Amino acid sequence: MVNVHDDGDGVRLDVWLDVACVFRTRSEAQKACRNGKVEVNGHPAKPNRRLRVGDDLEIGRPFGRKQRLKVVALAERHVAKAEARRLYEDLTPPPTPDEIELRRQERLFHAAMTPPQSPDKRERRALRRMRGKA
Repeated sequence: MVNVHDDGDGVRLDVWLDVACVFRTRSEAQKACRNGKVEVNGHPAKPNRRLRVGDDLEIGRPFGRKQRLKVVALAERHVAKAEARRLYEDLTPPPTPDEIELRRQERLFHAAMTPPQSPDKRERRALRRMRGKA
């Protein structure tokens, strides 16, 4: 069961974003708030803003996507990921076919533009063996 925080004071935004598994870490959530990627009820929010049940969140994601969430419950401590997903209702509209195709093309472009990595220790040894050197 979700550990619901009942007092009227609310929970810090960055803590809730981390506990609800919206961001991987609390520091990642803080960084997103400081950079203006998170809005609460239509206003940019700082990491220390108090979040309450019923608040609407809009989170800017890569490639211009927006994730919309409605706060259903509050928790200050980490819970299982399945329980964490019950803390919010996802109101994000499904992507259009054009958006899906655009994301696919962006992934292909980034994969092609990523520089090749230098071989690690094991790969260097295998290359030396293939060349006939010790």
